[in-house]
Amino acid sequence: MKKILKSIFAVAAALSFFGCNEKKESGDKKEAFSEVKIYSIIHEEETQALCELFTKKTGIPATFLRASTGELVNRVISEKDNPQADILLGGATNYHIQASEKGALEAYKSPLAENVPAFAKSKDDTYTGFCVLSLGIGVNKKRFAEKFPGVDYPKTWEDLLNPAFKGEIVLTNPVASSTAYLFVQDQLQRLGKEKGWEYLKTLAPLVGQFPDSGSAPAKLIGTGEYALGVSYIHALAKYKADGFDVLAIAPPESVGDVDCISIMKNTKNLEAAKKFVDFMLSKEAQELMSSIDFTLPVNPDAVGAEGSVPLSQIDLIKYDSALAAKEKDEVLEKWTKEVK
Repeated sequence: MKKILKSIFAVAAALSFFGCNEKKESGDKKEAFSEVKIYSIIHEEETQALCELFTKKTGIPATFLRASTGELVNRVISEKDNPQADILLGGATNYHIQASEKGALEAYKSPLAENVPAFAKSKDDTYTGFCVLSLGIGVNKKRFAEKFPGVDYPKTWEDLLNPAFKGEIVLTNPVASSTAYLFVQDQLQRLGKEKGWEYLKTLAPLVGQFPDSGSAPAKLIGTGEYALGVSYIHALAKYKADGFDVLAIAPPESVGDVDCISIMKNTKNLEAAKKFVDFMLSKEAQELMSSIDFTLPVNPDAVGAEGSVPLSQIDLIKYDSALAAKEKDEVLEKWTKEVK
């Protein structure tokens, strides 16, 4: 039965892919490669655009399956002996560490990784970051003014603990969302365990909603359903650029992580997979991604989109992603039992 289920799962995964480009252009003299298959955690729009640019530049077809972080990381681990994809695209470092520790990732040091900051790549070369993600406080300016006339915007994480904000804060569920788990770890690492848990237990009763999706707070703030929320700054910047009355605040002692890319262990398409990693670390790919979702490139030659919050304006703690990965189960169990 296990073998049958495993076969069904593999077939389903393979059938779930759809193409960004089916064929190379006629007359293409580039070296022939099999298509690159990608498990993508980043949004579909960005993945589609990146695949198309990759195929245009290399002539290598690319297909992708877009799903949640947890689902795809679990797939990568369960398929490590017979991978159904070549690339894991996106997801914070602790998820790639988790896959690496299970022996599911292939080591590869791209030539373009030389200029990538140390915090954005693994020591064993199993993952490399391609954009910086930083948490901040989102404010719907109109709703905030209506609900809290004369009150200053929260400028620090501690400012969110104002009892007056009860029911007007949206924060994703850390059990389901890597975004919220990053927020939890920010408080535990900057304050220490005892004071960190005290902070989280004080904040939780003020939160009006704990959606599962990491993208939900920016949307709910943008549409005016909540006055305040914790979100990635780039997501808030995108809503502001789209015309929503949103303010993105970068509080001190925030946490920064990176969206990473990895190659599956035992892939039969290793050389093409390496080319996709090289592509994702390029200036052109990172500027394309920033133009769509306002993320900050890790390539020092790439320029973030106009309206994105520059890294120089963000105060980050020295975040221990390995510790976050190591104690994830323990922290989430405590959250579930004692916080929410």
